Amino acid sequence: MSSKREQIIAALATTLAGTTGVSTRIYRSRLEAFQRNEAPALVIEPGQDQATIPAVSTRYIDWTLQVMIAVASRGDIPDQAADPTIASIHSKVMADRTLGGLVLDVYPQSVVPNFEKADATAAWTVCTYQVRYRTSVDSIES
Repeated sequence: MSSKREQIIAALATTLAGTTGVSTRIYRSRLEAFQRNEAPALVIEPGQDQATIPAVSTRYIDWTLQVMIAVASRGDIPDQAADPTIASIHSKVMADRTLGGLVLDVYPQSVVPNFEKADATAAWTVCTYQVRYRTSVDSIES
């Protein structure tokens, strides 16, 4: 079995299927550059995963995971071109804030556009979500 963190990222990828404009272009930590005809596309990456120190000793650990969903977009105004995709991501992620009971809660943290200096028609917009989840003390798989 994979860690709960990997299960969460897989669940988000499934949730994002059918996101406006991306078709099947949803990737997990993609390393290679996108070709011009591949935008819009999504890249899902884990960020910091932090355990919360409990006030009392329990058999569980509560975690807060940052998940970044980057939108690769192209257009004369690339951040504007990304907007329908960003709106679709948000509505899909927030439709079930427990990801089918896998997590305690999901909530948005930030949306940050990054413009490609070498290519004025390209941008990355990073949508960061905080995911709260729980594991047992002795296993990060459940």
